[in-house]
Amino acid sequence: MKSRPLPINDYFGFGRIILTIVLAMALRIAPWPTFIHTLNPDWVLLVLIYWSLAVPERVGIFHAWTFGLLTDVLTGRLIGQYALAYSLVIYICLILHKRLRQFPIIQQGLFIFFCLLLSQLLLFLIKNLQHPAQLKAVFWLPVFTGTLCWPLVFTVLRFVRLAPRIK
Repeated sequence: MKSRPLPINDYFGFGRIILTIVLAMALRIAPWPTFIHTLNPDWVLLVLIYWSLAVPERVGIFHAWTFGLLTDVLTGRLIGQYALAYSLVIYICLILHKRLRQFPIIQQGLFIFFCLLLSQLLLFLIKNLQHPAQLKAVFWLPVFTGTLCWPLVFTVLRFVRLAPRIK
């Protein structure tokens, strides 16, 4: 008896996507020491970027908005800050995903740098609208550490995506 091929839109991989985003949220709010906390990249955005580039038909702006709102709640920020930043970055990723998938990881890292920079700038502008804030050098550290972490995030999530199913 022949087994039928799995449909293209099966929901097996969606559980993996949600699990990796939830783990990224846990890394985001973990109680790190002060020094590490200032270096902590935006793990949620890095994971969302990976999934939007790898499977753009499954992870899109709605997911970015939803997990952005959850990140707002988890971090105690103004509701909609991260949702707006994540949605805009994922929109750009979805527009350029076919081109970006062809680039080597180093060139993707440059794109990731600009995505994280855009997100940080949006967060700063929204914070500055609430009350004038002074821009410190430490504010940019998560952009650099996120860019340096991109090859690791890419490799781990690629392994998770391509890992065989457990029967």
